[in-house]
Amino acid sequence: MSAQLRRVLLGGGGLARSAGRRRTAAPAVNACAASGRCSMPLAATASAAVGPWRSGRRGNANAVPPLTAERYPIQRGDFAEVTDEDLAFFKSVLPEADVLVADDAEGGGLEAFNVDWLGTVRGRSRVVLRPRTTEQVSQVMRHCHQRKLAVCPQGGNTGLVGGSVPVFDEVVISTNKMNTIIDIDDYTGIMTCEAGCVLEQVDAKLAEKGLRMPLDLGAKGSCQLGGNVATNAGGLRLLRYGSLHGTVIGAEFVLADGTIVDTLSKMRKDNTGSYLRQLVIGSEGTLGLITKLAIACPPLPKSENVAFLACSSFAAVLNLFKEAKANLGEILSAYEFLDSECVSVLGKWTGVSSPLESEAPFYVLIETAGSDAAHDEEKLHRFLEQTMENGLVDDGTVASEPSKIRAIWDVRERITEALKHDGYVYKYDISLPLPKLYDVVEDTRKRFQGDDGVTRVVGFGHMGDGNLHLNITGPEYKKDVMDSLEPWLWEWTSNVRGSISAEHGIGFKKRDVIGFSKTAEAVELMATLKKTMDPQGILNPYKMVQVPGGP
Repeated sequence: MSAQLRRVLLGGGGLARSAGRRRTAAPAVNACAASGRCSMPLAATASAAVGPWRSGRRGNANAVPPLTAERYPIQRGDFAEVTDEDLAFFKSVLPEADVLVADDAEGGGLEAFNVDWLGTVRGRSRVVLRPRTTEQVSQVMRHCHQRKLAVCPQGGNTGLVGGSVPVFDEVVISTNKMNTIIDIDDYTGIMTCEAGCVLEQVDAKLAEKGLRMPLDLGAKGSCQLGGNVATNAGGLRLLRYGSLHGTVIGAEFVLADGTIVDTLSKMRKDNTGSYLRQLVIGSEGTLGLITKLAIACPPLPKSENVAFLACSSFAAVLNLFKEAKANLGEILSAYEFLDSECVSVLGKWTGVSSPLESEAPFYVLIETAGSDAAHDEEKLHRFLEQTMENGLVDDGTVASEPSKIRAIWDVRERITEALKHDGYVYKYDISLPLPKLYDVVEDTRKRFQGDDGVTRVVGFGHMGDGNLHLNITGPEYKKDVMDSLEPWLWEWTSNVRGSISAEHGIGFKKRDVIGFSKTAEAVELMATLKKTMDPQGILNPYKMVQVPGGP
């Protein structure tokens, strides 16, 4: 072992042979019975009093943001308005406590459901419904279809493109009361659950069974599985386990007219016609409201290691990724990168700092997960020694102890939190060919050099799937900054055949620019599918794709 590698391993936390998990969640409720079945509700994090939005919680929204309809040039669709008779019907279907009514016509008192997590868009829904069963969802949707009341399905409201909040006065249907794990199969690892289950709590429950969710997100403490699937969320584990299109085995969902579609099969092989569950994965609540899911959950790794490495150039980051795939192979679980500006904003607003003493232009976080600690550590050590000797890595630290692993992951996962404190955030989630991934960050910095409307430009993301999170902060929202960013950024992305939305979805904010990533024929087919499944356009209107003659 070289002296440099020895310093990295011993000076930066070491490689104690523990099988510590990266996530040390709060103690879960009682374990499921030995049969693998359980029907215990997992407490939802959002409620009428304590929801995903709080005034002053983020830099973008120390005050309630302006109404979306006032900031954006959009007209309300030809939908009915909620009447006292509608409220009476809702209260006949749901417990009165689950029918939340605003204090005024502007949605006062329901900010937790009307304002997005970033504090950039705000609807004025007067009614939030919290059904507890699929049948209740069906009855509500049937009534809304008959009355032509627009509906906004909502999970944990952690979305970043305005897809999870109303644009006008749509009826919000929140799934946060549908939070029961129905079954965990001991043999197949397939979990059946309701759509309102919170990701982090599900992961903790699965750990008791020696399993884990194939999905991991920074918003795991609030986001719900129904919303994750509806947006086809990617996250930190996509490199290892693939997308939700592959891990969601079955789904139950309710159509706009109240029809319940049950494709909740737990059979991995089921070639009996079209895979209808794929219709709602990534549909963002525009085709159906997801109520239950069957998800294939992989075994919980017995050994985990995390390395935090410094690189002198983005070319080194690229080549290090190539070497990681070739030499870490089956144990490579995550490959994340961040630039020095990320570390700067972290230190300024959160107190989180790099675990390395030396500074570098770029940092890489590598996670390995396997079944044999000795084998995995030996493989990682050999990889680090090789990449240090060939100059791809300048400095680094490695950890396998849970607390040290958690501290390293905080450097990556708390970037978004720090940026919110830095001012207004112009947030972009794009995917690009790997050689071009950081070019757009540098071009954006050049574009705003000397502009007092921009504080900083940062780039970080999931190298394993070409996903860049480009964030520009400024003291406040400025239209000239936005006009300089869009459509320039969409054109830049389209020119290299990237995607304008890697994992956050289209939602409201990107509906009118979907053409930069999809052909006219593809968009037309999406609109046809929407018109067929939701002819009145009541499900999450103004989002995803514009239907001819619709809102």
